[in-house]
Amino acid sequence: MTPRLLEKYRKEIVPEMMNKFGMKNNMAVPRIDKIVINMGVGEALTDIKLLEKSMDELALITGQRPVMRRAKKAISNFKIRKGVPVACKVTLRKAVMFEFLDRMVNIALPRIRDFRGINSDSFDNCGNFTFGISEQSIFPEIDYDKLTRSQGMDITIVIKGAKSKEQSKELLKLFGMPFAVAEKS
Repeated sequence: MTPRLLEKYRKEIVPEMMNKFGMKNNMAVPRIDKIVINMGVGEALTDIKLLEKSMDELALITGQRPVMRRAKKAISNFKIRKGVPVACKVTLRKAVMFEFLDRMVNIALPRIRDFRGINSDSFDNCGNFTFGISEQSIFPEIDYDKLTRSQGMDITIVIKGAKSKEQSKELLKLFGMPFAVAEKS
């Protein structure tokens, strides 16, 4: 079965992007290539079970088993040795990616307390969008009573084919990403 957001992309978003930016070919329209979710667990230096618990929670949220990330070099100020597990990450593509994006935009982000939208200043020069979430409990898959500690995550949405930041921002707006409205002062 085709994900709801993929159908929306094909039927609504592509024609609207072609009209707005004057594109002649539908293959020139930017598209989401992958979503990378990274969860850094600094406390894993003293207790590896915290990293395993975070990996289990990330697997629940994304529906895919995360990869354990190890320190690339030693940093003495943080008491990190080379090769010590410090984080976990998941790369989502295709149908799983669209399902996660749908759940995140329509269910998880509105559950953030005092949510006013996501800051739209986090686009890089290639048009990719990165933002952080301060706690994983906003996802309905996580049982709040079983949480041992609050854990944040970084989410990067990689966009292919975007010629500018404006095209990437418009694409994510059409997918339903709730960007914050700039206040006039």
